[in-house]
Amino acid sequence: MSSVISNERPQPDQVLVDIVDYVLNYKIEEKVAWNTAFYCFLDTIGCGLEALTYPACTKLLGPVVAGTIVPNGARVPGTDFQLDPVQAAFNIGTIVRWLDFNDTWLAAEWGHPSDNLGGILAVADWLSRTNIANGQKPLKARTVLEAMIMAHEIQGVLALENSFNKVGLDHVILVKVASTAVVGRLIGLTREELLNAVSLAFVDGQALRTYRHAPNTGSRKSWAAGDATSRAVRLALIAKTGEMGYPSVLTAPIWGFYDVSFKGNPFKFQRRYGSYVMENILFKISFPAEFHAQTAAEAAMQLNQQLKEFGKSSSDIARVTIRTHEAAIRIIDKKGPLHNPADRDHCIQYMVAVPLIFGRLTADDYENHIASDPRIDILRDKISCVEDAQFTADYHDPQKRAISNALTIELVDGTILPELVVEYPIGHPRRRAEGIPKLIEKYKTNLARVFSEKQQKEILTTTLDYDTFLEQDVSQLMDLFVR
Repeated sequence: MSSVISNERPQPDQVLVDIVDYVLNYKIEEKVAWNTAFYCFLDTIGCGLEALTYPACTKLLGPVVAGTIVPNGARVPGTDFQLDPVQAAFNIGTIVRWLDFNDTWLAAEWGHPSDNLGGILAVADWLSRTNIANGQKPLKARTVLEAMIMAHEIQGVLALENSFNKVGLDHVILVKVASTAVVGRLIGLTREELLNAVSLAFVDGQALRTYRHAPNTGSRKSWAAGDATSRAVRLALIAKTGEMGYPSVLTAPIWGFYDVSFKGNPFKFQRRYGSYVMENILFKISFPAEFHAQTAAEAAMQLNQQLKEFGKSSSDIARVTIRTHEAAIRIIDKKGPLHNPADRDHCIQYMVAVPLIFGRLTADDYENHIASDPRIDILRDKISCVEDAQFTADYHDPQKRAISNALTIELVDGTILPELVVEYPIGHPRRRAEGIPKLIEKYKTNLARVFSEKQQKEILTTTLDYDTFLEQDVSQLMDLFVR
C-alpha cells in the first residue's frame, strides 16, 4: 500500500512569516533600545579592533584572491581592505567574534547577537558607497542601529525557549537566520523574496558544535559567526535574483528542519518580536571570557586581593569550590589538558585560576606563553564545580537572568575564606549604569591599539555623541576606521 503525497505548494511556515513581517513592519520606539544599540555598536567595533592584534585572526582576513579591490566595496574597520559585501561580512564578523569579548545572550540557547554586525555593516557600507556613486543618498548610521536591534531580537527571541545546542547544532544558525532577515530588508527584498531568503537560511547546512567542546575545541568557534553572517548576505543576494524559497522548510514531514534537525519538535516562543533583547543584552566589559564565567572571574579578582591582604598567594590554596549554574557546568567545566586559546577561554577552571594567580584576565592570558606557567595547571586541578539549583533557576528566570557564581577557597593551613558570591556581571542590565563608563573606556583602549592619537580624536568626536552618530553617513563613518 502506498499513500499519495500532495504536491500542493504550502503556505509559508508561521515562523518565517513572523520574522519577515517583524523586519518589514515593526517600528522601534523604545529609547533604551536605541541607546543600548549605540553602545553595542561602539563595543563591537572595539572588540574587532583588539582582534587585529592577533595574527591567528588577521591571517583569515582580506579578499579571497589577494589584491582584489571591489569598486564601491565595503571597508573592514582597522584595515585598508575594500571588499565585496559577502567577504566583508566574513571579515567584520570574524574580528568581532575572535576574542569572545562582544555581547552575549543567555537563554535556552546562547549566542552573541552583535555577530550580526558583520553582515549589517558590510551591506550598509556597500549600499551607501554604491548610492553615492549613482548620485543617490547614502544610508545613515541610525539604519545600522535599527538593523542591529532587529537582528538581536530575532536571534534572542528564537533562543529564549529553543536549545539548538541540545541537538548538537551551533548557535550561529541564529546569526545566519537573523542576518539574512535584516540584510534582506536593507537590500530591498520584497516580502515574498524575504520569505524565500529566510527559508534558504533554514534549509542551508547548519554548523555542528564540535569545535566548541572537548576534545575538539578549536579556533573555528572564533570565525564561525563570521561565516554565518557572510552566508546570510550571500543568501539574501541570491533571493534578490528571484530564486525560489521553500515555504514549509521547518514543518515539512521527514524532510523539514524540525524532523531532520530538531528531533521533531517545533519551535517554542516566550514573547513576540519587539526590542526586548537589545534592551536586556549582556555586555562583556571586564573580561574576554565565555559569559558563564564572567562572575566567577570577577569573584576570583576580589579573592586575589583578599589573599594579598592575608599575606597569601595561589600557592597557599588547597582547593577552590565554584558553586554555579547548570549551563556553566555543561559548557565550561573542563578538566585535563588545554590545547589552544579557544580551549582555554571555554574552561572555567582556567578563567578562575589566572585571576587568582595574576590578578587579571586578558585576551593575552589565553596564549601559550602565559598558559605554559605551571602554576595555572596546578591550581586548575584544585578547582571543582557544583551545581546550585537556585542559581540555575535564577539563570532561566526572565525577571532575573542571573549568571551567578560563588567561590570558596580553602587554604593549605585549613583556613576557609568566606564564600564570595557574584550574581550579576558588570555588563548585566542591572549594572548598566556602572558598566557604561567602563564600556567607553574599553572602546577607547581598543581604538588606541590600532590608530594614531589624531585618528583616535577624530573617531571619538564623531562616535561618542549619540545624536551626531545617528546622522552620520555610513560610508563616512566607515572611512573613519580605515587604517
